[in-house]
Amino acid sequence: MEKNIYEKIKNSELKYNDYIVDVLNNIEIKNKEINAFISINKNIPKDINDIETNIQNSKPRQLEGMTFAIKDNILVDGLLSTAGSKMLKDYVAVYDATVIKKIKKAGGIIVGKTNMDEFAMGSSNETSFFGVVKNPNDISKVPGGSSGGSVASVSANMVDVALGSDTAGSIRQPASFCGVVGFKPTYGAVSRFGLISMSSSLDVIGPITKNVSDCERVFNVISGKDDYDATSIDVLEEDKEWNIDDLKKLKIGVPKEYFTSGINNEVKLSIDNFIIKLKQIGIQIKEISLPHTEYAIACYYIIMPAEVSSNLARYDNIRYGTKIDTLKELNINNLKDLYFKTRGEGFGIEVKRRILLGTYVLSKGFYDQYYTKAQKVRKLIKEDFDKAFNEVDLILTPTCPDVAFNFGEKNQDPISMYLSDIFTVPMNLAGIPAISLPLNKNKDNLPIGLQLTMQEKLDKKLLKISKVIESIINYN
Repeated sequence: MEKNIYEKIKNSELKYNDYIVDVLNNIEIKNKEINAFISINKNIPKDINDIETNIQNSKPRQLEGMTFAIKDNILVDGLLSTAGSKMLKDYVAVYDATVIKKIKKAGGIIVGKTNMDEFAMGSSNETSFFGVVKNPNDISKVPGGSSGGSVASVSANMVDVALGSDTAGSIRQPASFCGVVGFKPTYGAVSRFGLISMSSSLDVIGPITKNVSDCERVFNVISGKDDYDATSIDVLEEDKEWNIDDLKKLKIGVPKEYFTSGINNEVKLSIDNFIIKLKQIGIQIKEISLPHTEYAIACYYIIMPAEVSSNLARYDNIRYGTKIDTLKELNINNLKDLYFKTRGEGFGIEVKRRILLGTYVLSKGFYDQYYTKAQKVRKLIKEDFDKAFNEVDLILTPTCPDVAFNFGEKNQDPISMYLSDIFTVPMNLAGIPAISLPLNKNKDNLPIGLQLTMQEKLDKKLLKISKVIESIINYN
């Protein structure tokens, strides 16, 4: 069995400096094709003897030496933080997000910042100012979004771990498309301090890894209440290591609404076959109903744009932005031109669409008709999950209704693009934890993801159980 990085350094077969050089060279080669990274961290210390010393003395910190790629809407002191937008193409962060502070303290190495849909608005990583990201499994396919660069960097073995943000499935959907593990924690379980806001009541930072064990290790470091984020919370502890016999004591719910006519046949067959496999092992499966699932996308695309309209109001392209040398370049002759053209110059089409939609639903005469009603539906979706968890312990669904699609396939049909998140949006609206695990691949070698969900604050329990599910998937 191949030795891991810890064993090689401990046995003095490899110097950590040399390892990092290899990592950066590998990224340089692969990134030319995949375009996962917007920028590379030039501030990686040349002398990282502390890491070698800690490993050799068998005193490694929780994340000692692990390489991290960070979605470009999470601030890292001294590095570009563009959010994938022309508006912030020159912005360099002046402080670390809370998650970055924790990763550094635990011995993780920040390798670079990853490409993403502009301001996290997209499901295919085609809206980035810095170009599309390609799926490492098939470069003619999208990697999913908005955390496409982060997921692709892990899928292509450029880094050990990546951080993404998940507002409607932006970690789990690309994780499903690229065949890696993607975890969306309970809302508030990970501090949002230092995350460039898209939709403040929905945004969650989470890890993307090759396996659940690494995901659990990273989550244990980055989670927890933070004085700089009033919405942050502590989740419940779960010290018990689960096994298949423990899993047999649970009931796993399968919602009938997730197996509609719109689901890809190969995705449905894969999930059905895995459910049969679980039953054969002796695990209890129960059909449940989440009746308001059909309203989740409509509800989300009222609440999210409303919050986008508010959060992005600060970006005027005057105080900071694309740094236009002269206003004459935009033919600005009056104040009205200044307002319209400076913001219009910095934002892409999808961002403009959502700002306009959000401003509309918040406007006088429409606020109660749209926004207030959407918040009521959101409550009903949360109540659906609460009722379901009175009957079952865990919910199992496909992560996405389809596999990765071709570039340009859904660009001209925003509704079709938005439906890519139909199975992931409800968990964000309800604020509950969910994880996507790679299940298998279709006939074209494209990954299919399995999604597991539990009650809020049971993140650590979900991760323990997911390790068992992962072992069942990988069992031959």
